[in-house]
Amino acid sequence: MGYERRHPDPVFMYGALRSGTTLLRLMLLQHSRIHSPGEADYLFDHLSPDPAVPFGVRCDRAGLAADWKFKLADLPLPQGPEDAGLVHALNDVIHDRAPDGVTTVSVHRNAVFMARLFPRARVIHLLRDPRDSARSAVGMGWDGNSYHGVRHWLDTETAWDAADIPPAQVLTVRFEDLIRDLEAGLTEICAFMGLEFEPRMLDYHKVSTYAPPDPKISQKWRTEASPREIGLIQGRVGALLEARGYDSVGGAVAPGSAAKTWLRIDDKARRWRYNIRRYGLGLWLSQHAARALRLRGTADRLAARQLDIKIQNLK
Repeated sequence: MGYERRHPDPVFMYGALRSGTTLLRLMLLQHSRIHSPGEADYLFDHLSPDPAVPFGVRCDRAGLAADWKFKLADLPLPQGPEDAGLVHALNDVIHDRAPDGVTTVSVHRNAVFMARLFPRARVIHLLRDPRDSARSAVGMGWDGNSYHGVRHWLDTETAWDAADIPPAQVLTVRFEDLIRDLEAGLTEICAFMGLEFEPRMLDYHKVSTYAPPDPKISQKWRTEASPREIGLIQGRVGALLEARGYDSVGGAVAPGSAAKTWLRIDDKARRWRYNIRRYGLGLWLSQHAARALRLRGTADRLAARQLDIKIQNLK
């Protein structure tokens, strides 16, 4: 017999990295009846197909326990199941922290696993223009150029299509529309969750490091990105751009093999420079040297120091 759940499905907030999921979560957290454990990709990141167990997925317990975002969430690791039951048990643990409210869970990928394990869950599908999302990923240091930065958006939206979630369970929220009229957008989101809008949701900036709402943070690519950068992003995203309701501007650029090689080199070089600025040359070189020499204990300790710095700079 599989795990017997004690709580209902959460309301998932699904969107690509740098698409506004954190900003929206901060707004929702100001509601008196909404609870969120933060980003919870760890729920699905450690699953793999296994037709011999319930829901056809098995969970890597050791991988989950070592996941830094799971550690940051400060949740106990339920004993027992190593299949989908472990994810459902974690859902119960999350709900236990606010049993009388509505729990929302933010995820950026693995839509197929999400739909399989929670087939009746409601999902807020947050969309942002991939040209802004890609450039924001570069600004975070995750990628060195927008051609590589748009992969987060592309992977997230491709997985969304594969999940094929019933439209009746989905509320699609466009970041650009939300930031243009927060009260109207949040009212619609609250209604989707069976709640009333609360004005204090607009005061998220008073209790976080995020700035007050500013419509200028959307569509910045129109004035800041070069025509080639825009073309490269549009070329990589392809038909998904217009399928998600965004217009193509100036056509698409499909880089040849030499251009792709240069983009990979440029991506890695820029990420290295970013990480050296963030962690310091000494720590960055030491950690890479320890990994190359297979000094696992030393590499792990240095990686932990880098993680502390990373967490301090989270936004």
